[in-house]
Order: sequence, then C-alpha cells, then structure tokens
Amino acid sequence: MWSLPASEGESATAHFFLGAGDEGLGTRGIGMRTEESDSELLEDEEDEVPPEPQIIVGICAMTKKSKSKPMTQILERLCRFDYLTVIILGEDVILNEPVENWPSCHCLISFHSKGWSHQLFLTHWRTVYRILQEEGIDLPRYAVLNRDPARPEECNLIEGEDQVEVNGAVFPKPFVEKPVSAEDHNVYIYYPSSAGGGSQRLFRKIGSRSSVYSPESSVRKTGSYIYEEFMPTDGTDVKVYTVGPDYAHAEARKSPALDGKVERDSEGKEIRYPVMLTAMEKLVARKVCVAFKQTVCGFDLLRANGHSFVCDVNGFSFVKNSMKYYDDCAKILGNTIMRELAPQFQIPWSIPTEAEDIPIVPTTSGTMMELRCVIAIIRHGDRTPKQKMKMEVTHPRFFSLFEKHGGYKTGKLKLKRPEQLQEVLDITRLLLAELEKEPGGEIEEKTGKLEQLKSVLEMYGHFSGINRKVQLTYYPHGVKATNEGQDQQQEALTPSLLLVLKWGGELTPAGRVQAEELGRAFRCMYPGGQGDYAGFPGCGLLRLHSTFRHDLKIYASDEGRVQMTAAAFAKGLLALEGELTPILVQMVKSANMNGLLDSDGDSLSSCQHRVKARLHHILQQDAPFGPEDYDQLAPTGSTSLLNSMAVIKNPVKVCDQVFALIENLTHQIRERMQDPKSVDLQLYHSETLELMLQRWSKLERDFRQKSGRYDISKIPDIYDCVKYDVQHNGSLGLQGTAELLRLSKALADVVIPQEYGISREEKLEIAVGFCLPLLRKILLDLQRTHEDESVNKLHPLYSRGVLSPGRHVRTRLYFTSESHVHSLLSVFRYGGLLDETQDAQWQRALAYLSAISELNYMTQIVIMLYEDNTRDPLSEERFHVELHFSPGVKGVEEEGSAPAGCGFRPASSENEEMKTDQGSMENLCPGKASDEPDRALQTSPQPPEGPGLPRRSPLIRNRKAGSMEVMGGAWEKEVVKLLIGQYLRPVPGGHVLLNFSSQLVSQ
Repeated sequence: MWSLPASEGESATAHFFLGAGDEGLGTRGIGMRTEESDSELLEDEEDEVPPEPQIIVGICAMTKKSKSKPMTQILERLCRFDYLTVIILGEDVILNEPVENWPSCHCLISFHSKGWSHQLFLTHWRTVYRILQEEGIDLPRYAVLNRDPARPEECNLIEGEDQVEVNGAVFPKPFVEKPVSAEDHNVYIYYPSSAGGGSQRLFRKIGSRSSVYSPESSVRKTGSYIYEEFMPTDGTDVKVYTVGPDYAHAEARKSPALDGKVERDSEGKEIRYPVMLTAMEKLVARKVCVAFKQTVCGFDLLRANGHSFVCDVNGFSFVKNSMKYYDDCAKILGNTIMRELAPQFQIPWSIPTEAEDIPIVPTTSGTMMELRCVIAIIRHGDRTPKQKMKMEVTHPRFFSLFEKHGGYKTGKLKLKRPEQLQEVLDITRLLLAELEKEPGGEIEEKTGKLEQLKSVLEMYGHFSGINRKVQLTYYPHGVKATNEGQDQQQEALTPSLLLVLKWGGELTPAGRVQAEELGRAFRCMYPGGQGDYAGFPGCGLLRLHSTFRHDLKIYASDEGRVQMTAAAFAKGLLALEGELTPILVQMVKSANMNGLLDSDGDSLSSCQHRVKARLHHILQQDAPFGPEDYDQLAPTGSTSLLNSMAVIKNPVKVCDQVFALIENLTHQIRERMQDPKSVDLQLYHSETLELMLQRWSKLERDFRQKSGRYDISKIPDIYDCVKYDVQHNGSLGLQGTAELLRLSKALADVVIPQEYGISREEKLEIAVGFCLPLLRKILLDLQRTHEDESVNKLHPLYSRGVLSPGRHVRTRLYFTSESHVHSLLSVFRYGGLLDETQDAQWQRALAYLSAISELNYMTQIVIMLYEDNTRDPLSEERFHVELHFSPGVKGVEEEGSAPAGCGFRPASSENEEMKTDQGSMENLCPGKASDEPDRALQTSPQPPEGPGLPRRSPLIRNRKAGSMEVMGGAWEKEVVKLLIGQYLRPVPGGHVLLNFSSQLVSQ
C-alpha cells in the first residue's frame, strides 16, 4: 500500500496493482491526461473538469508500458466511467521528481517495467515455486541446484546418459532446465537418446524464432538452475490472465519448444487463441491471484495427462488483441475502484449485476453433417532393410547382464539404451579377447557370431536406440534349436539365453519425405481442405487445429522408424518447422502399453506356429501347384494370392532361381569392390559396398540350409533387400535385380499375408492376438466426445466469423508396423461386419482389397465419424461412419499393375466422374523419389475420395466399384460385436461407408 498526497477533503488512500507489464507501443487514449514535468496540460484542462466529484486514477509505469496498445485500450474504456479520471505519469516525473511532488490521485496503478523495477518475488523462480507449493497449486516435479560455494550441500549433480540426479531427485529425459532468475529466458529442454538426443534451447522471442534445436545433450555446468519434469502438452501452452480473483481469460499458443517458430498475425503479434478453462483451472487462477497479491496477473498453464500445472507466474500483464478482454478488464478494474472509493466520495453507485452470458452453441443447417472423429492407422515410411542375428549364449557375463536389468521377472529383456548396448559390446569384446588368447577355452559362444555382434554394435561410431537393439530370452533348459539355417540340436540340460540382435530398419530420408507429404495431404480429409492442400493455411485442418477445437493425439509403437514417421507426419500435418526430435517428444505418445501398437515378433502364438509350419511344408514341394495346393494355400480365394501362385508355379524351382540370382548378385558386388573406381563409392543413406555385401552374403548363407531345403522365412527379407536396392541403388546397374525383384515379390506376396493366417478362422485368431487392444481403443475413440473432457476448446464467445464454431473434432493417429495393419484389415474383411452376399457395394470393396498384393509403406486405414446435429439423438440418421483405405506408397512395380481404387464420392462430385482415376494421388510425386523434401512436391494432389466435401443424408451411391454404403444400426454395438469376434448381420440404423482409394503417396 502506498500513500500519496491528496487534495483537501479527499481520501489519501492509493490502491495499486503490481506486476510484470505487457509489451508493445500504442497511441494515447482519449479522455486521459499525461502528467509531464511541466503543467501545461493541467492548465489547459482546468476549465474542463466536470462538476461531479472525480476519483483520480494514476498510471505509474514507463512510457513503453503505459502507452502500449493493450493499456491504451483499457484506459479508454476506464474513462467511460462517469466518476473516474485517468492521468498517466510521465517518465520524468516518475524517475526524477520526489513522490511528494507527484500529482494527487486516489488510486495508483503501478507495475514493473524496464527502468522501473519494483518486483521482488516474481523475478526468482525459487520464491515463485515455494509460494505455489504453499498454496497447494500443482506444478511440475522439480529440484533446485544452487551453485553457491557457501551451500555445497545444495549442489549435488550427477549426470547420466539419459537422466540427471539433482540433490537425490532423478529426472529422466526429457526434462527442463531453467535458470533460477525469471529474467533469464534461456530455458533448455533435453531429449532422450531414444528420440535422437540433443536439446531445444528457448529464449526471448527474436523476430520469428523463440527456440532452436541443438545436438548438445549435456547440461550446463555453471550457474544455478531449476530442473523439472517435462510435461507433454501436445505442442500447446495455455496463458491465463486474471483481473481480480473471480475473472480469468485464457489463451493458447503453439509451444515455443515445438519447432521454435513464432506464428504471427498481420500486425506482427504472436497468434494466440482464447480457450475455455475448466472449473479446476478457474480455482487455480483464483489461488494464483490471491497468493501473489496480484489483481492483474498472468501465468502459464501446462495441460498434460488430464491435469493442469502452473509453470510460470508473470505478474501484471495484459492480453493482446482481444476486444472482449479489454471490455472485461476495464469493467472489472472500474468496478473495483468504485467499490472501494465511491462511499468515501458519497457517489451514488452500485455494482451492476448481469446474467451470465449464454454460451453460443451453433448447429449445422439442413442435413449437413459435422465431422466428429478421425481415426487413422498408418504404417511407417520407407526404411532400410531390417537385419537380424540369433545366437545362443551361456557365458556368466550375459546372465549377469540379464539379471542386472530385471530380465528374470518376465524371462525376456530388451536392450535399446546406449549404455545398455555398450554393456553388450563390452562383454563381446572381452569374450573375443579371451578367445584370441585361449582358442580352446571354456567359452562356448561361436567366434563368428561374436564378431558379427561386435561389428554391428560398432557401426556408425555411436549408439542410438532408433536403429539397433538386443533382445535376450531365458531358456531354463537351453535353446532347443539354433537359428538361421543351422540343424536342430539336442535339448541342452543347462539354462541358456537366446540373444537376438536387430539392426537396420531405420527410416530413410525418402521415408521422412513420404510421411511429411502424407501429413500435408491428410489435411484434405477435413472439411475446408480441398484443392491445393498446401495453399490454404487458414482453412480445413490448419484452421481447426489453430483454433484449438481440434483434440489431436498421435500414438506410435516403440520402434524408431515408427516414431520418426509419426513425427514427420505431424510436421507436415500441422505445418511445423525444424528438427523431428522436438516434435517427436512433444507430439507423439508412446503406445507400447498393453500391446496397443507393439508386438513381440519373436514370440509367436500356437496358431502362428501351425500356420508357418503348414506354409513351409506347402512351399517346399518340388512340383507345380495343383488344385489341392490352391485349396490348402488360398482357401479365401484372394485374387492377389492366386495371381502370385500362377507366377510361381513350382515353389522350389523359383527358390532355386532366387538363390542363383543372389549368388550372382554377391559375385557382382565383390567384383565392384575390387574395382579401384569403386573404392570411395557411397550408396544410398551412407551405405558402403562392404555393408551391402554383408546384407546379401548373410541372406545367401541363410536362405539355403545345409540340408538343401530353403528357409521360407527369409523370403520377406530377400524381397525387402532387392526392393530397397532397385529403388535406391539402381545407379549401380547390377544385373539380374529386376528378375530377382519379380520372383521374390511373387513369393513374398504369398508368404507375407499368409503368415497372418491361411484360413478365415486363422486370420481372425491371429488378428485378435495382434490388435485386440487397438480395436478396443478405436471403440473408445468413436464414442462421442464428452463435454467434461479436458481438451483445448475454443471459447464460443470468440467464434464469430468461424465456420461451425461449435465443432470439436477428435483425431487419433496410430502409427505402427505391418503386422497391425494386416491384422486390422483381416478383422474388417473376415470379421463379419457385413454380409457381402447381400450387398454388392461391400462385395466390390472386398474385391478391391483382395486384389491388393502388398500393404506398402504408409498404408492407411482411416475411420471417419460424422454427426448430423439436426437429427434426434436416437435417430437412425444421426451418425455416419466411413472407412477409408490406401495401400500406401507406389512401389517399384510397373505402372498400372496396382489395382485401381475408386470408392464412394459424394453427389457434389458426380460431375467429375468421367475423369480418369478419380481421387487417386499416385501422381503426387512424379518421377523418381527425391531425398529433398521440397523437391518431392511436384504437383498439387486432389483430396482422396472427397471425404471433406459437404454431405447429404442419406448419401447417394456412386456408380463406381470399390466402395459400399449400408444403412446400419447402433454402430457402436457392431464394433463391440466385432471386437469379440462374432459374425455380424446388417441391422437398421447409422451409415457405414467403405471407401477404398488407390495410393495416396508415391515414392
């Protein structure tokens, strides 16, 4: 409380509001007086003073703050109070005149600004956090590191590869490192090595940047800091502004930690959007306002995991560019001043009471349907060939490692972290050194396997969990059979570990381009996103997401290629910039809980074992396929499967040809290595001829066993490798690769889909084992959004001028591997969702699926839920569900070999029906793939099958084949039945639409 001299007969009490000011310059407001060192203005206005008693409000702050646009807007409105007069103290008066000489006022509004610093608590993080804790306000878990020589006990820091320990508190990466001074804006966020490592460095906004990514992963070694747990917020921050304890305005902005780019409007101001606070968040706002004794106060909220945490308190600050906030703020400040001082001046005044504003909840007109939910299951992008090596290990050092990391709890252990892989490498080096000293010693591990293990772990010169991992499985009686073409051994009596080393399989630059490009194209799935999808940043998905009516969550399995695909997709979808690591950490959620998107590829079910054994038996017959073989191998009558069997004819003969082509290929590579011109030859993605030879030599050794039989399980790997080399290393001009590609693809088109079941029953049984948790999650996603769900919703009062302001769209994106995509399609195809004998459209859709030979990279299954708000909630026409499918990127096969997808299109596009390959995006990236993202964008795609166009109910069928629509009943019940594996019959109610489009993205 300050006391200022007052004129005779007036109260000498001056009320003030203290805090951190806002930024930006504005014009001087009408009806305000500015008090400079001279008194010219006062003399000029002496005759204009109104006769009523006036309450004088003084504004004490530096000119930059007192004349900023928000302050000017508020003061103009404050002057509309009949009994209030506002004067602004000039800088010369504030800085040079004694307080006794300041002009008289009854209320003083004074706040912190540069050159006029009177803020104490809010400039020190330690004090701010202490006050928050004392008031019971949630904040991120934190610890303070004081580098004070007088207090050595407060400076205990232990830094690890992926964590820090601060005074006994452990913070795994990602974590946040803040200077203890709130005036220092150099905040660092450190990322785990599994996400690529490095750090995002935040700073006070400079131009259009507020942060940059750095590869540096070590914490700072000088200065005192607060370390706190990183809160995943889906890339948004919420800024709350209080005016008194009972009013809070909230805005959301893009988090500066996401990509560092500041989104600005036409006036150069950072773009922010008003959002609604929950009841709990409003209580937090009241607590902050009271605890820090700040009538006007700004603070930051982080919404993470269903809770809200306060991470920053700024003090006195205003909202930028919000007319409603200016109205509210001036009204509340004026009422507060009048409530305190009106009785002293005997001013007849009472606080006006108004009914609470009725929220604006618009509905759609006519029969237009609102998009409510988008669910997509997407395979990862182009990757390097996956490679795997198995070996049985019995050395005590491996058992000690297994025990150290808790392997005995489940009998399995997965090692991906750099320090874990380093331990495996250290053991391998020690065993090789001992074998070199004593070749006939007690070490049972094979030297060749250990050498390969060492070689792979030493690749790239550094570890990354993105592209290498080691799995250990405990066998109490020993491993029954060695791996990869070795003869079966007698069951051992002593326990052993099966070590499985996996490497490769990392997302390529082309894969990143595919994912980012598909993300951009995916915007067209939303209303308003048609046409040139990159040319309308204010419409469709971008507008929806920017206004925070979009509840977006992205999930990915724990595989590095899948996570990086998800991050690149998010980058394209939301028009982000910068490195993928910050996007991965903030936008992509790990979904390995409950097997949602992950699966243990080395643990097969009994059904899978039976299927693989039968598949191997059929393909080991040295005879042409007969009718009995067709019945055994293709009981479902799949078109693509029958076509591949027709190409193969005799499986053993084709395997002989494939093996001969591989031998010829390795011979050519060895010859190239002897050529002096090829010494420094670099292949795609920094691969060398030596590494390429290792890939093919291993397949050559493993494909044909010592018995002369072929290991059918290696066929997918052979196709994987030759497809990669034809696409990315075609400049080598290796002979025979085209024929090897043709034959291996024919074999792979039989082996890969049939590994997920041969008969309908087997396909369903295996599919449920893979994707039952995912199906349950999809069911929850399809249920209507609950009003009490804590998502960033646009405040309806700010929705004027926005199409469908009441729309809240839930988007759930699931990135996974091939197994989940195959399994999910099996459920849709064979789970009895509809009776294909009773519906021709469904039959055409399944015929298209049957013709698809390969679920390539970026394969998508998209489920879209629409709602017609004009219909009764129990009406059969209230909801509309669509299923969309694309087999992913265009492969290396000949043009036109892929089946044409031409699914349902709404009536508004009937006039386009005569166009060729309507809805296809195969020409999105014509020509050869480019590793440079910008060059990959050659043409403007059309939206896939037009799902974003306005819909009419009931929908009109398109005459094209490949899609279907059925009048269904309670679709949620149908999905529930689907989950438990029951065969379904069409029942009345809701719409279900199958839409199968051809490739969305080409390589």
